This record gives sequence, structure tokens and C-alpha cells, in this order.
Amino acid sequence: MPLGRTDTTQLTHLTRCAARPQGLPGEPCDDADVSFRRYPPGFSLMLRARRSLSLLLCLLLMAHAPARVAIAADVALPEFGDPSGSFLSPGSDKRLGQQFMRWVRASKKLENDPLLTDYLQSIGNKLTRESDDPSRSFNFFWVRDPTINAFAGPGGNIGMHTGLILETETESEFAAVLAHEIAHVTQRHIARMIEAADRMSLPAAGLLLAAALLGAAGGGDAALAAAVGGQAALLQKEINFTRANEQEADRVGMKVLSEADFDPRAMPVFFQRMGRAGRTSGISVPEYLRTHPVTTSRISDSLARAESYPYRQVPEDIRYHLTRAALRAQQFSEPGAAVLHFESTLRDGRYRHEDSEHYGYAIALQRAGKMTEARREIDALLARNPNQLEYQVVSARLYTEAGEPRRATATLQKGLAQRPGSYPLSLTLAGSMLQTGDDAGAYKVLRGMVKSHPDDPAVFSLMARAAAGTGKAAESHAYLAEYHYGMGELDAAVRQLEIASRSDGIDFYSRSRVEARLEALRAESEALRKEARRGGG
Repeated sequence: MPLGRTDTTQLTHLTRCAARPQGLPGEPCDDADVSFRRYPPGFSLMLRARRSLSLLLCLLLMAHAPARVAIAADVALPEFGDPSGSFLSPGSDKRLGQQFMRWVRASKKLENDPLLTDYLQSIGNKLTRESDDPSRSFNFFWVRDPTINAFAGPGGNIGMHTGLILETETESEFAAVLAHEIAHVTQRHIARMIEAADRMSLPAAGLLLAAALLGAAGGGDAALAAAVGGQAALLQKEINFTRANEQEADRVGMKVLSEADFDPRAMPVFFQRMGRAGRTSGISVPEYLRTHPVTTSRISDSLARAESYPYRQVPEDIRYHLTRAALRAQQFSEPGAAVLHFESTLRDGRYRHEDSEHYGYAIALQRAGKMTEARREIDALLARNPNQLEYQVVSARLYTEAGEPRRATATLQKGLAQRPGSYPLSLTLAGSMLQTGDDAGAYKVLRGMVKSHPDDPAVFSLMARAAAGTGKAAESHAYLAEYHYGMGELDAAVRQLEIASRSDGIDFYSRSRVEARLEALRAESEALRKEARRGGG
């Protein structure tokens, strides 16, 4: 269905900035981040037919959902940041991205293992430092899905299906997909496609994007989710990046790959292999090919461009192989099947990296409850490489499951002495300290993590426990509210803030900040409910 003619007006959002309780996560709202106009809550999500399609298509263009119709490459669009205000400001994009991630988490489809997250973010950071916009903040996350796909959402949020890394043959191929998605963001392929025809509240827009990309309408308000889910499913089939967008993302991504010390030839090689898979009879087309169509001319162009870069051997980080092994162990629904898989590959020598295969075997044994065998495997790996982050964390997890949390804590503290501030070590250490009753120690570790990971629900959840254990009741409930909010559970967040505001011992200043946050979340909740009622009508 072709896009109708619409007036290019600024996409505006209903949002409210409120200070949070003193000492709790979050930063005060910056005027630059709230430069859009405010509208009263409750305007309809399901806009009347003539206006609805144009608005929702434009929102979904940000996420380049699976497509059938391409937007013409020569459509005249104003430059990003044009004074006419046709596009999201950077602050608005950031806030839309935060709402998008709330609903993505609510879908329960994310892989939240801190080791896996840390590796993905580390590769993403290595690439973004060499991008056209190195100061921009990016968030990389795993989607627990065996299909081959990756996507870029608003606010620099880039999702990677776990199935994709298992299809790559080198770390450079994996990095190539990330570099391509980063290029879509830095070249403003997402932002330049936004042509808003009407107004929509910020939470509803985030939910719509999450529903389109992940089918994530199951979280949060059920009525609103149902309305959005149906519309997103309908509109998924209507849009795509242009061929010019894809070629530019290839070109820019290849440059980023080279400057980040990866092999730029890996990009056309991987896409060429995906293209062959899509043309092979009897093999379903990978989802990645629907969102990123691979043509013969595109492959030829990227292969030729890759030849302009000097050839060099690129060493692979062991973490790439360990990450693949861990995900391989988790892809089996039955832990026993994973154990049999690794026993077979190790027995027959069918592996590319022996230590990572033993690592996957240790994780499979742990999942199957065979703790003695898992301990034997991980101890052998530690003997060969005692400073490997993954081995240290898994060793600590095994100690915890064996009822020895103090040994787990000692292992993690030793690791942190080598890697101060490490996310997986710190998060695992805080959990281990809570198990030993060292709430004050956990609180101290987590205070630093709140500042470095201000949007991480896992940190908020542990911090709520640590605050409760140290007698900070109001603070505990306020942190628990931020956990629920980050998970798209708005009503639960409101309830926790109500409890926090009534807690004994809370001072006047802290109560005022809690109540301001509570008022903001109540207004957001009511806006969503009104939109759901109007959308259902």
C-alpha cells in the first residue's frame, strides 16, 4: 500500500519529567531533553483510518520492520534537526528509546545473562568508537530467539537474535552485522524516515515499536497491548529500507569494521552466505533477509569495496567462542540433550575451539544438575586460564548453587581486583553477598552500578533487596518501583511508590521526590488506559 500524502509535523509525545527520590537512580530532566510540546493525556492510539496508517507506518519506519514495499530513495526529506521540527530531537529520540526498551523487556524475550550482555556490549562499543558518531550512546541487547535477525530501534537500541551469532563462522562476521546496524543509526536512516502525521503518547509509541519488532504486546496494560499488537502485525508487512540505505550501511559499516580491527571482507561473505540460504530450495528465508534484502548487485558492490582494504589476519577474541558455546548450551529445551551434544562433539573432535567446547559442556552439566562434573570441567579451564572472566563467573555460580556462597564471593572479589567495575563480576558479586547476609557490602557494590547502569532493572532489583537489608525501607520500595517500571509493569511500580511514600522514617525531601515520581507514573498509567479504551472503541 503506498504512503499517502501527509503534512510533515513534529512527532510529539506526552511525557512528564519528575525528580526521583534522593539518592535513587535517574537524573534530573534536562530542558534540552524535553523540547517538545505537551498535550493532555488520552488521545486515541487507534487513530481513525485515514490518519492511523500514515502515523503508524512512520513510527514503524524507525524500526525497519519486515517489509514488502520500499520507500522511494529520491523522496525529498528535510535534514535531521531542520528548524521546521519535522523529526525527533535527540532528547525525544532518547526518551522514545527508553520507552521502547521498557516494552521490549516486558515481552520476556530478552537474554539477560550478564556475561552474554557484557560481551555483546563490548563488541558494540569497540565498533561505535570508530563510527561517524562516537559520542552517541548505544545499547546492545540479546533477543532469545533462534532465528537469524538483528534490528535497530529508537534511541540507539540495537537488538541481536541469539540465533544469528550461532550462524556466523568468525567474530568478524558477527561484528559485521552489528556494524551494519550501527551504520543505519549513525547515517540517520531511521530518523530521516519519520514523517509524523499526528500526535501519540510516548509510552504508546514505544509499545507499538516493540510490538512490531518482537510481538512484545504481551507486557504492560493488556487492553492497550492487544490494540497495538494487532495494528503492528498488520503494518509489519508494509515497509522496508531502500536499496540505497542498505548499500550505504554496507559501505559505512565496512569502514567501521576495518578501523575497529575486524576483517571488512566478513560483511559481504556473511551476507552472501545468507543470500544463498534464502535461495536454496526447502530452506526458509532467514528473517534478516526480509528486513535487509540481499541482492546480487549489493553483494557484488560490497565484495568489490572490500578489496580496497588491505588483507590482514584478524585474531579472534576467545569470548566470541565462549559466547557461542554458552548460547549453544542454552538452545536445547532439555538440559540432558545439551549434555549429549557436547559429549558427542568433544568425543569426535567436532569443534573449532576446544576450551569453549568444554565451557559449553560445563554450562550444560550445570543446567542438568550434574554439579560435580560441571565443577571438574570449570576447574580444568581455570587451571589453563585462571583470569578468564567467563570461567570466574561460572565457577562462582557453581559455588553458590552448591551452598558455598562465601567461596563464590572470594572468587568474584579476586576477579574484580583484576577487572575493577566489571559488570558481570559486580552483579554476580552483589547477588552472592546478599546470599551470605552481607547486605551492606552488596549495597556498596550496587551504589556504583546504579550510576554506571541507570536503566538496568537487574541492578534495581538487587538494590531493592540490599536497601531493605540495611533498613532503608522507603529506598527499597522506590528501587523496586524502578525495577517494575523498567520491566513495563507500570501498575506495580505505582504501588511500590505508594508504599515508599508512606514508609516510616522517610524525610520530607525524600517523600516529596517520591510523590513527584508517583504523580508522573499515575499520569502515564491513566494516559495509557484512556488510549486503550479509545483504541478498543
